Amino acid sequence: MTQPDEPYYVMYDGDFGLSGLAGRPTGARPPVPQGEAVGDEQVGVDARSLLESGLPEEMIRTLWLVADRGRFDPAGEGMTVRSWLTAWSEAFPPPPPKRPQHRKYISAITPDFFARPVLVEREMRDAVLAEIGAVEADLARAVPGVAEALRSAVAGAGADLGFRLLLRTLKVCSVRVGKARHDRYVELSDSFEYCYAVIDDGLEVDWPPLDTDRRDGTWNFGLSELASRFAVEWHDRTRLEVVRGTAGSDDVGQTPGTAAALLLEDVTRLHASPLSDDTLTTLWLAASDCGLRPDRFGGDVRQWLEQIAEVCRERLREVAPGHDPAPARARTAGADEVLGELRDLAPELASRTVQPHWQGVPGADAARALEQVVTLVDPDLGFRLFLRVLIALWMPLTAERYARFEALGERFGHGRYLVSEIDQFIQSDL
Repeated sequence: MTQPDEPYYVMYDGDFGLSGLAGRPTGARPPVPQGEAVGDEQVGVDARSLLESGLPEEMIRTLWLVADRGRFDPAGEGMTVRSWLTAWSEAFPPPPPKRPQHRKYISAITPDFFARPVLVEREMRDAVLAEIGAVEADLARAVPGVAEALRSAVAGAGADLGFRLLLRTLKVCSVRVGKARHDRYVELSDSFEYCYAVIDDGLEVDWPPLDTDRRDGTWNFGLSELASRFAVEWHDRTRLEVVRGTAGSDDVGQTPGTAAALLLEDVTRLHASPLSDDTLTTLWLAASDCGLRPDRFGGDVRQWLEQIAEVCRERLREVAPGHDPAPARARTAGADEVLGELRDLAPELASRTVQPHWQGVPGADAARALEQVVTLVDPDLGFRLFLRVLIALWMPLTAERYARFEALGERFGHGRYLVSEIDQFIQSDL
């Protein structure tokens, strides 16, 4: 199947094309061509797909009216559906053929080491048709006949448009889907290269209860994620805005509030731990690459942890009011392995300093603080903060050590992109 030069997630930060047009806010301009707006060029592409699909006029009209919640009927404006689609197609015609290229196209935005998926239209159509079949009974109760119209759209106009119309129909009809079905939609959206808003915005999902023991994220999380956000330029926001951004950064497959619950658990563990304020300060400064010093804001490190905790509670009251954070369960699994790696790297850590030119943190002090976290607080948290310190110290790693870190990450249930944050430091000559 034909792919755009750039992935859709590069071009659009929400739904697009005809499905995006149907999802426009109430009071937005009528869905007729009148000047360029973001996504309009894809409306032209989608319009041609439907015009060339062979679908009956009434079936296309049904698909559109359902997706658009009946707000705009071309027939009510003196047009047929086909003349309306033709107007869009003519307003945004296909671009002229490109000159032959002597090398494979490489996106200026998406790195070439992220290989773009190779899609086979027949396979993608079968996958989308299977998803229509899975929710057919719910769709039939909401709008009789719409499931068959969606099948025809997939067969005639293609899997891409058919899938987006399915998602729009589910949202309009308030059809609730389970997490497993939602995760399947995310897999398909990855293949089509949509941004996740195409899936999530407006889709009703029966999420499982919040559970901080469930590791279903892909990226970093908790205090280690917050520390990483202070390790880069952040001064265009307040420190609490950075915390709110972290607390609200639920991964696409996570129950709303998960990021806040995980961050709250980390800071609660540290706040209640026997670690001294000096040790906690060393730990925070090393993990955040000295990006924020709590004492510069009129408080100590435990007050800073409490401020983080309150932001998390605020987020949970908003999105998961029924969640009652239980006392963090004590964990010891993995402690020996993390301590072994820490102690093995101790000489190299002691030879380096976090931010050596400005009130830096000696690597030896950071290592001692990390050992206390692993033994007295939580090995999982200690391991994640260990990785942050390695990044702050620009610590070279052997491929063998990195492989052991990957194995530890898998043991803790971490997502595939958490440990990979340090793969930039692998050196083959060590």
